Amino acid sequence: MKLQEMQGDIHKSIQGTRRIVLASGSEIRRRLLQNAGVTFETRPAKVDEEAIRDALVAEGAAARDIADALAEAKARKASMREPDALVIGCDQVLELDGRLMSKPASPEDGAAQLAALNGREHRLYSAAVICEGGQPVWRHVGEVRLHMRQVSQAWLDDYLSRNWQSVRHSVGCYKLEEEGARLFSRIEGDYFNVLGLPLLELLGYLTIRGVLPG
Repeated sequence: MKLQEMQGDIHKSIQGTRRIVLASGSEIRRRLLQNAGVTFETRPAKVDEEAIRDALVAEGAAARDIADALAEAKARKASMREPDALVIGCDQVLELDGRLMSKPASPEDGAAQLAALNGREHRLYSAAVICEGGQPVWRHVGEVRLHMRQVSQAWLDDYLSRNWQSVRHSVGCYKLEEEGARLFSRIEGDYFNVLGLPLLELLGYLTIRGVLPG
């Protein structure tokens, strides 16, 4: 094969490669994609999550739909800046008895969240939306049921004191991939959804699209 032909084939291959952009600053989401062998760029998208959430709650939207809407808002915003890429937006919503929990604003807030979850079951909805050219082309919301053990208040206080810097940005004020695993007796659902990304479904779509080999 002539050099010019080889260069032309390489150029076509590069042109046909679809960039992947993760519109999230989450370290665990980045790590999950990296460990799965996905090549991507990170472009966190900031949206007014509180305003979106409050408006949807006022309309009586389900927790699943709120997670989906927040993920789409982030994907759309980043996609407008990266129109040639497949942009992944993500969000996670925790629901306890029909009430949503947000990331703890303070150690006191975190303690209140853990006390409310203690000995009870709650649900996590992990949403991912892919936008292309500013429009959603794929979406998925995974659901997980988590059963927290009944533990003493003293142990909860010690747990929060030891782990606050790590869990302060986590809804529910725990991380299942860390010491937070000791809080639970059972989980029902995909572990990746607990970590904040419906990874298997996402990889499946990217493979079907031909972005990932498979």
